[in-house]
Amino acid sequence: MRLSTLGLFASASIVALAASARADDYTDLLEILHARGSLSQSEYTTLLHRHQHGARAVPRGRRGTATYASPEPDQAAVTRANDAALAAATSAAAAQASMHKMEAMEQEIQTSPDIVHVQPYKPGGGITMRVGEVDLNFSGIINGFYTFSSANHANSPALAGGLSDASGFDSSAVRNGLLPGALIASVATTQEGIDITATVGVYPGINSTNVSANALNANAGGAANALGTAGGDFRKTFLTVGTKDVGVFKFGRDIAIFGSDAILNDATLLSVGATGGNADPANTALGRIGFGYIYTDFMPQISYLSPIFAGFQLDVGVFQPENEFNFSGLSGSAAEHSSPEFEGKITYDYKSPNFTAHAWAGFMTQNQQGITPLTAGTPIAGSTSRTAVAGEGGAALTFGPVGLTGYIYRGAGVGTTGKFFDGISADGALRDSEGGYIQASYKFLPKFKVVGSYGQSSLFRAAGDIDPNLVRRNEAEIGALYYNLTNWVTLVGEYAHQESKSHGSLDTQSNAFTTGAILFY
Repeated sequence: MRLSTLGLFASASIVALAASARADDYTDLLEILHARGSLSQSEYTTLLHRHQHGARAVPRGRRGTATYASPEPDQAAVTRANDAALAAATSAAAAQASMHKMEAMEQEIQTSPDIVHVQPYKPGGGITMRVGEVDLNFSGIINGFYTFSSANHANSPALAGGLSDASGFDSSAVRNGLLPGALIASVATTQEGIDITATVGVYPGINSTNVSANALNANAGGAANALGTAGGDFRKTFLTVGTKDVGVFKFGRDIAIFGSDAILNDATLLSVGATGGNADPANTALGRIGFGYIYTDFMPQISYLSPIFAGFQLDVGVFQPENEFNFSGLSGSAAEHSSPEFEGKITYDYKSPNFTAHAWAGFMTQNQQGITPLTAGTPIAGSTSRTAVAGEGGAALTFGPVGLTGYIYRGAGVGTTGKFFDGISADGALRDSEGGYIQASYKFLPKFKVVGSYGQSSLFRAAGDIDPNLVRRNEAEIGALYYNLTNWVTLVGEYAHQESKSHGSLDTQSNAFTTGAILFY
């Protein structure tokens, strides 16, 4: 019996005592006390018999009237019943107070900074614990793939800026995919009505890093030598502050805005895609980076994400400016910046039972100063300052089991593969670039999905570009099967054909076959 019911029961007993002069109430009282165990069977029978006997007294009074004598209840029994009811009421009150005390203790436990509470687990959402008013979340990624790559031939001279495997021989590798491993820790709380988070993420690979190629740090090419070690890529370290009504401000290092939707909707995020070289694999493969989009990167930033208005949301920010980088060996460079890089996008989301849509349009721009030609002493036409700019657009749609994704970008001075890679010519002029990809998927079983895609990234020559070995286009066709073994583990089988073409006659092609698994927790 619940405590509140017990309290009502005791109250009913007292009310019954207060009305003991009424015959029916007296009978009810006897039954209640008997049910409660306050009266034995013999006491109950005796009192009930006396009461019923008294209630059948002979009528008295004048003719035409019927007046009955009031029963005279056993005073000892009434006293005993009264004491029992009061004791029951006292017990109920004590139990009610104990219940309130337990509720207060439970509330104190919920908010105590000394007590850890494990929140319900959501697959892929990490493990969350609550300590006082702070949520702690730990999540991560582990993956490993076997890839066999067959390259058609090695060109001499090399195709500058080409991304297909140009080793000229077959190779096997056990490697990471487009994603390395990851261990991500975040804390979240609300203080003075403001939502606050802090996140740190380290992304180690499984392959040994080539530390001598330090221009790209942990993302440099690999070195498959004994006694090597994988690199630790600290991609994320940022804080956010905001509210649902105002939006969220981010400070620190995290994924950038331009190109982020392109890579996050790319199916090769779960696999290898283009290998980017297989004999000495790096911590990550290329996926479709350079074969359909420019890598978004993880960048120092101060950015703002607005609330959602009728499905629309704005994301804008200022970023650490990046250098024009001579990736191919045939480009100029620039390393002076008086202003930050600016990036932004607007997104739209729609969802119904059988259809979802996510669409986006974005931009990035940066003023590149102190442009230096490839060859010292080469004159630069006009100013040594150039403004690089790019725009993008895309959409990801699902119709039941069918998924379709399309993306395009175009820019000047932003280069190809990585931001500002080969974005200016040897004599300092801006190079145009463009690209995109299309992707289709079909989920023909609850856990089985097939995906196919095609994409390309093109780099155009500027006025004065004369070297025919500069890359003109990197393109790839990729097909894959994904099987969700569990909520954590996905098994992958994949084929990727990659081709790189120069502005001259150079052409390299390679084919990669991949199988492996990736885990999210």
